[in-house]
Amino acid sequence: MRQIAVLAKKEFKGYFDSPVAYVVITLFLLIAGWQFSTGMFLSNTPDLRGLFGIIRFILLFFIPAVSMRLLSEEKRLGTIELLMTLPIKDWQLVLGKYIAAYLLILVTLILTLIHFISIAFLGEPDVGATIAGYIGLFFVVGVYLAIGIFTSALTQNQIVSFILSFVIIFFFFIVDKVVFLFPGFIANILEFLSIDYHFNNIARGVLDSRDVFYYLSLIFIFLFLTVQTLESRKWK
Repeated sequence: MRQIAVLAKKEFKGYFDSPVAYVVITLFLLIAGWQFSTGMFLSNTPDLRGLFGIIRFILLFFIPAVSMRLLSEEKRLGTIELLMTLPIKDWQLVLGKYIAAYLLILVTLILTLIHFISIAFLGEPDVGATIAGYIGLFFVVGVYLAIGIFTSALTQNQIVSFILSFVIIFFFFIVDKVVFLFPGFIANILEFLSIDYHFNNIARGVLDSRDVFYYLSLIFIFLFLTVQTLESRKWK
């Protein structure tokens, strides 16, 4: 665990040693803030439901952009082989990079609490719904990042990694919107596969073990596939 913590700390610090973190966080907050403020004043409803919807949409592009370089850049520069000479295993490398990127996104999400403070002056926002919404977002971020680091391990081209992760993430995002096109049994399966379906359950304040299991399973599957992808190079 020490190796993971050291790598995660190094990677996280690296984000702020360059303009990357500041640019990414600023753009995210500006886009989310502008869209939320506009929607709130038009609807005259002081709650964060609109913000959660906006954030989930922005994350479709934001997380692939953050994760596309996690492993593909190492492969392109050839530093992935150097890392493998260190006393660190593939799964530790994957977890270290995953945790660092996750912390960056969490910092960004925490900064959006400024909107909760703002609407608290305009009305009485539902604190329980706000907490549930953020818990749901933390799970969503976990899945999106796991997908992003997996596609980053597949190629040394960051653009290809971005496109692949966006396509996979978009599938899980959109799948419950087309269930009406399919018969009942298939519709139920597609609905269960939907990230939004499980987010909405949590956002209503119902922290069902099935929703938690769904998110943790997807995170585990894609991180496992990432490790297997890295290990497969040893057999080439």
